[in-house]
Amino acid sequence: MHPDNEPTWTPPAAEQEQPRQVRRILRLFRPYRGRLAVVGLLVGASSLVGVATPFLLKAILDVAIPEGRTGLLTLLALGMILSAVLTSIFGVLQTLISTTVGQRVMHDLRTAVYGRLQRMSLAFFTRTRTGEVQSRIANDIGGMQATVTSTATSLVSNLTSVVATIIAMIALDWRLTVVSLLLLPVFVWISRRVGRERKKITTERQKQMAAMAATVTESLSVSGILLGRTMGRSDSLTTAFADESERLVDLEVRSNMAGRWRMAVIGIVMAAMPAVIYWAAGTALQLGGPQVSIGTIVAFVSLQQGLFRPAVSLLSTGVQIQASLALFQRIFEYLDLPIDITERKDAVHLDGIKGEVRFENVEFRYDGKSGPILDGIDLTVPAGGSLAVVGPTGAGKSTLGHLVPRLYDVTGGRVTLDGVDVRDLDFDTLARAVGVVSQETYLFHASVADNLRFAKPDATDEELHAAAEAAQIHDHIAALPDGYDTIVGERGHRFSGGEKQRLAIARTILRDPPVLILDEATSALDTRTEHAVQEAIDALSANRTTLTIAHRLSTIRGADQIVVLDAGRVAERGTHEELLEREGRYAGLVRRDAQLEPTT
Repeated sequence: MHPDNEPTWTPPAAEQEQPRQVRRILRLFRPYRGRLAVVGLLVGASSLVGVATPFLLKAILDVAIPEGRTGLLTLLALGMILSAVLTSIFGVLQTLISTTVGQRVMHDLRTAVYGRLQRMSLAFFTRTRTGEVQSRIANDIGGMQATVTSTATSLVSNLTSVVATIIAMIALDWRLTVVSLLLLPVFVWISRRVGRERKKITTERQKQMAAMAATVTESLSVSGILLGRTMGRSDSLTTAFADESERLVDLEVRSNMAGRWRMAVIGIVMAAMPAVIYWAAGTALQLGGPQVSIGTIVAFVSLQQGLFRPAVSLLSTGVQIQASLALFQRIFEYLDLPIDITERKDAVHLDGIKGEVRFENVEFRYDGKSGPILDGIDLTVPAGGSLAVVGPTGAGKSTLGHLVPRLYDVTGGRVTLDGVDVRDLDFDTLARAVGVVSQETYLFHASVADNLRFAKPDATDEELHAAAEAAQIHDHIAALPDGYDTIVGERGHRFSGGEKQRLAIARTILRDPPVLILDEATSALDTRTEHAVQEAIDALSANRTTLTIAHRLSTIRGADQIVVLDAGRVAERGTHEELLEREGRYAGLVRRDAQLEPTT
């Protein structure tokens, strides 16, 4: 249950270069540069107001109190109070704007990733675990919340405070400033080392979180619970989950403790610096050095403390940014995934679609390198006609059906709709033209009405009822306590297989496509249910171009044309009667079905 959960595509090395990645992150904030400019002004104003306080304190200690100037003392004290009030107001406004900008950036990222994934081909999702995709959107983008909402502002704020404070310290006494800053380069070097370490651990942690998300998605779905219970694997699944959770615990502890002792040493040294300043000033005075006033020393220590707080925060922010780069890298990997199926700029839009489908010398390979799944397919389905495709498992039947709505693109030849290559049609035309009913019926965890309206959001209740009646499911829905407001449950598990298929057929009838792909739509049903569903399919297929991929041959005897695929090639073609007369592969398949048909 734990295959490799990473995308098979790897981004180019240049994309992983840190400077380029940082520039790319900064571009995310470009649409909000106006608000960020306001934040910058607030940060600058807050820093200037904060730096003014030690100078007011110096004036109080060196002038107002020694000279007994009560009026000046009152003004200076009020100035200090006003400074605190303004700093708090600026801080609140700064947090509001920066958090709003950060949340907008996260929204943009989530939307961009989701939109990118919506445009990926079916092949991407067949090789990627659902939990991995969910983890990228939820855990990775969620893990960046602190970075995009507060870290960027904290970085600017602390950097501005550090610069303003150092300038003020130099203005007070350059010699004491030199003493204070001697160890700063060492601190920067330590924080960079810690940042690189945390980035590496963060990458491992996010991969483990993705693995856990995939396990939960698979094993705690309705199908997963059924499988686990019936196979007696509930305890082993719990043990496997506990092991993965244990690995995550270890990574979380390592992530939080990475460099913690080194950063603690930095904090201790910075906290001890006021004592060093007092000692240096006192020693210099005793040795006959330049005199420094008490007010200057107190103001300088106050500035120094004001410097250490943003300096430590700045170093910690640098560490946090390094770790966040790993999250951004994982998101950028998805944003950089190549899109195989795209809409051309000059795409053709068709109205009044008739529904003629042609396969012209079609070839298809899944990765462009392996052997062909389909090879040399030439078929024509006239508008309103029907084509049935049969053959052994792995013959390429479903793949052939997937080429019409462009779930995959041909690697050779072309598929046309009313004479136009489907690759030249716009997506809206294809979505309106081609409807698909497959064996794997998917229903959302929503009401019956909501599931039906997924095909036509503006459908009226009368249209819903008419579609359900055509699919022979209306009476069953109407008999439910909540009728069309009944919640279908996860993947529709509150309905039987035949009921789900008829709901899917009703949904497609509501969509009213001129071309219909039936991909083994009744193969998983019992014979009695199949007959009921087949009647609904017959109603759906009337006056439509129909391509039926069949497992049970009893459902396709009336098709205008039947094609037998074998190893991706057309082995036989003709009507039911013509193929029986040839005594070939189709006749053998019919005899096999007859033997498997239950007797009553």
